[in-house]
Amino acid sequence: MGRTGVRIGVCPGCPVTPRARGPDGTTSPPDPTVSYRDESGHFVRWSVQHRHARDLTYGTVRWTGPLSTIDSEKRWADARRLLNDDTLPTPDRVARLLLILYAQKIAIISQLTVDDVHFDDNTVSITFGTAPVVLPAPLAALVRELVATRRGKAKIGTSEDAPWLFPGGQPGRPLGDDRIGQRLHKIGIRPKQDRSTALFTLATEVPAAILARMLGVHIKVAVQWQQASAGDWAAYAADVSQRTQS
Repeated sequence: MGRTGVRIGVCPGCPVTPRARGPDGTTSPPDPTVSYRDESGHFVRWSVQHRHARDLTYGTVRWTGPLSTIDSEKRWADARRLLNDDTLPTPDRVARLLLILYAQKIAIISQLTVDDVHFDDNTVSITFGTAPVVLPAPLAALVRELVATRRGKAKIGTSEDAPWLFPGGQPGRPLGDDRIGQRLHKIGIRPKQDRSTALFTLATEVPAAILARMLGVHIKVAVQWQQASAGDWAAYAADVSQRTQS
């Protein structure tokens, strides 16, 4: 933008027009019909924080819960298919299972490294947040296979040269999240909707604090999903306290 002389607030190619404050004090809200709203919001806040822009804000929308249908039956059906369908590539199966079972974003999955995977005798665990998650045996076997056979499309280098669990087509680079998304769509995966289903289901089963540590999500996000799923963990905490004291 600096090279072209285009100001952030009026960039015609920007996916979202930020809320720019004009000389008369008026503001123009972002267009709700365009894409990349989250990314644009992060960019605007980063620009202001690093003094690349000023008098520029970006409106946020209060989260009110999942917008799409929560289909737990489809979630488990997809999991069974991915665990048993040997015709699908192992990387696609693992990436998809991490999304539908552990509610991981594609952007997070693409950045996973072999150091995030831990092998201990017969168990395999993976770290998304601050606490490792022990994987069930069928998924653990797939992850072992992925670590042993992972290979990108780069013409030079070997899998040992790159730390990525999902290596990409460029040496030393992971598989892009856009590419992972395309591959998941081809096997019938709806990343946003399926991740919402996973978060909703997990929030009914796990206290918010544990959910945040295990999945690497912010505690406020975990609490919001817990409230949306109507999970009452006050009773759970009271029960644990009684068992500890007895």
